[in-house]
Amino acid sequence: MTHPTGRPDAAAPATALRAPAPGWATEADVVVVGSGVAGLTAALRCAAAGAKVTVVTKARLDDGSTRWAQGGIAAALGEGDTPEQHLDDTLVAGAGLCDERAVRTLVTEGPDAVRRLIATGARFDADDETGEILLTREGGHHRRRIAHAGGDATGAEISRALVEAVRAAGIDTVENALVLDLLKDGSGRAAGVTLHVMGEGRRDGVGAVRAGAVVLATGGMGQIFSATTNPAVSTGDGVALALRAGAEVSDLEFVQFHPTVLWLGPEAEGQQPLVSEAVRGEGAHLVDADGVRFMQGQHELAELAPRDIVAKGIMRRMQERGAEHMYLDARHFGARMWERRFPTILAACRAHGIDPVTEPIPVAPAAHYASGGVRTDLRGRTTVPGLYACGEVACTGVHGANRLASNSLLEGLVFAERIAEDITAAAEGPERPAATAGRPGPVERIGPQEAAPDGAPLLASEARYEIQHIMTHGAGVLRSAESLARAADRLERVHDDVAAQLRRDGKTAEPGVETWEATNLHLVARVLVAAALRREETRGCHWREDRPARDDAAWRRHLLVTLRPDGALDVRSTDSEAFPPPTTPRAETESRP
Repeated sequence: MTHPTGRPDAAAPATALRAPAPGWATEADVVVVGSGVAGLTAALRCAAAGAKVTVVTKARLDDGSTRWAQGGIAAALGEGDTPEQHLDDTLVAGAGLCDERAVRTLVTEGPDAVRRLIATGARFDADDETGEILLTREGGHHRRRIAHAGGDATGAEISRALVEAVRAAGIDTVENALVLDLLKDGSGRAAGVTLHVMGEGRRDGVGAVRAGAVVLATGGMGQIFSATTNPAVSTGDGVALALRAGAEVSDLEFVQFHPTVLWLGPEAEGQQPLVSEAVRGEGAHLVDADGVRFMQGQHELAELAPRDIVAKGIMRRMQERGAEHMYLDARHFGARMWERRFPTILAACRAHGIDPVTEPIPVAPAAHYASGGVRTDLRGRTTVPGLYACGEVACTGVHGANRLASNSLLEGLVFAERIAEDITAAAEGPERPAATAGRPGPVERIGPQEAAPDGAPLLASEARYEIQHIMTHGAGVLRSAESLARAADRLERVHDDVAAQLRRDGKTAEPGVETWEATNLHLVARVLVAAALRREETRGCHWREDRPARDDAAWRRHLLVTLRPDGALDVRSTDSEAFPPPTTPRAETESRP
């Protein structure tokens, strides 16, 4: 069977997920995978330019990571603040690994991107008298530049506005769908995705969305750890898909552990309630069991230091005191401020038997945000032609070794808009890719060569919990050569056991959502551990106990990882903190991402 572009479809690589042959197909100009701020913004901008867009999302449209964002969105909107000051704070937080050109793009285009978000329908908290947007501070920011909504429900409000806009625009959506692998045409260009829809009706089971441009906006990979602020859907699917498609990923060793996550006990697993950095921005104090403010003297900003520094400060104090958690004390806020400014956090604490109005909140670090991901340039283009990435799944160079608080929503906005501009400009210009040249014809059924019955072996669903245990104890907040080597060995054994079963029985776990997710988590975990082992220093949120110093001479550079067809990893380093140009069409127009 041929692709609608007229080129033959490429065979599925050996690393593709085992899955039944797609039983249905639909066509679009652009398929966006993910429904957070990045995905929906890209979809809206592409649709506004006349493209036929399909949005694929793993749960419901409003169930992505964006809705869980409490603190807000950072932009130089306040009087006296400037993009240059925002840039300086971002570069400091990134610990020498931010791509300055990418950061400058973020901070200069950010304010207008926020204004366009407001025009789309998002309502931020504003002064009752002046109508001006209320701004707060978070860790690493020297000025109040965090816009928030509903007190501490910023993500939910942004998600509401964008979902309503997508529905009003009549954009095609496929909900409850797990993306599987990238389709390519005969020249190796992205030509759509295969996916599994968990529902009933016209689009059910494994199918395909064919499109000339594919935008990954799948969010994070926090579920590779036992305790995380990420929702259950954050299983690294986009990064895993990109790796299997041959794309480069970068900086996966830099996983940010949020310092203040509600501690629910030593056995707690899965998504944990976040206690926003904005609570500290409004004056809450970190204290130990004796009420001592241990962050004072460790950094000029004390509790408002960048997140990696605060997380390390908490972990050190826990080690010194033999404690399982520290405390966040905001009793001085009073009931009225808690109810108006942080109603979501207040409700979450009280649901777990803690009243922050009258007692300190027990907190400990938990996996929160992946600063790395699929490597892109300034237009969101990956190293696979036609494949784009934005939001947490992407590595734009903005975050470096440690994301500055509340830059993530802004990054999703800014780079999603840039992706839409690039896609629609390509469709209108003389270099218009054949894959977007008009509506492709109908496809009755996709041939079996696009399935992956002989792909890499699938892990059983219970492997998910083994992977989380391995990663939490070997590659969590505190790492060492010994712990990482042990994690790498155990992850390899997980794979070897499945491969042995395949050789012995001729089959592995049955294809399904849980086995696909476990297999994706395993691949992403392997990459993270390989990069963390290679980076022999402490930098940003990568903390090596055996290599406690930052080593700019040897390690002020990025690690790039690709997956070979035989399943092995290739890990190489860049020459500097700047990314090399990606090998995608028209990349020569920009010297670096």
